[in-house]
Amino acid sequence: MARVLTGIQSSGRPHLGNILGAIVPAIELIKENKEESFIFIADLHSLISLKDGEVRKQNTLAVAAAWLAFGLDIEHTTFYRQSRRPEVAELTWYLNCFTPFPMLANAHSFKDKSEKLSDVNAGLFTYPVLMTSDILLYSADLVPVGKDQMQHLEMARDIASTFNRIVGEDILIIPEARIDEVVKTIPGTDGQKMSKSYNNYIDIFLPEKALKANINRIVTDSKGLEEPKDPDTDNVYKLYSLVASTEQTKQMRAKYEAGNYGYGHAKKEFMQLILNKYSEERKAFDYYMSNPEEVEKKLAAGEEKAKAVGAELLEKVRAKLGFK
Repeated sequence: MARVLTGIQSSGRPHLGNILGAIVPAIELIKENKEESFIFIADLHSLISLKDGEVRKQNTLAVAAAWLAFGLDIEHTTFYRQSRRPEVAELTWYLNCFTPFPMLANAHSFKDKSEKLSDVNAGLFTYPVLMTSDILLYSADLVPVGKDQMQHLEMARDIASTFNRIVGEDILIIPEARIDEVVKTIPGTDGQKMSKSYNNYIDIFLPEKALKANINRIVTDSKGLEEPKDPDTDNVYKLYSLVASTEQTKQMRAKYEAGNYGYGHAKKEFMQLILNKYSEERKAFDYYMSNPEEVEKKLAAGEEKAKAVGAELLEKVRAKLGFK
């Protein structure tokens, strides 16, 4: 049985891109294939950009609440906070010492900010190694990743291969990527990739009034109500089609092309779709946010399961490096 691992950062509340790109596909994979799954909240990664501990704590709760609200089966899944398993930090140091500088200097996560090095901390520079440790510590076979994360997965494969070659034994599993060909990148309200860093995300768990304001931020062109519109170039339609059924999407396309249908109408339909489709998930999310002690118990149980697996791998690494 293949072991699948995926994680979401706690740099903000989970948004529609996280749900469609990570949470729902991972839960479906678990249900359909009965894979052994490790689901973690990447709260150590969030420290790169988020320094406020109380905000991180609330974000972590929100990410956990989202996974649980969408039906994550914690009885058959190892569900944990990255920071509660210090083994990952220890393995990161070991792997740092097997990672060449040019590899990290070529990472997109670093190069995107390298023009202003004063904004780059060491955590950002070595981010791919921590991500590698997240994967290798638990001997993951498959890692669901977006197209933009493929480079980091390739780095994890290279680092694992280098380590195994130098120590003379295949201790670290070489992971494979799993890319959903249907949903690769979720557009944000401005048409770019939906991201907390771009502040262009849709938060489906907001109260109705705030959700309406969130959806109304979606950027559209200036075509008038009467004019026919091209759904393939419109951000509202793109987002709607990712959530709606085939028939609902077909109907909205027809309205766009016929004219006398404004973007305000489309945004209203998109909001109603979210309220209807995610009604139970919104209620469950609010419940877990109001009962953090229940979330804590579920995470603590997962962290004990993760400890047993990670400690075994780390002992092998220590032994090979002369630290046992």
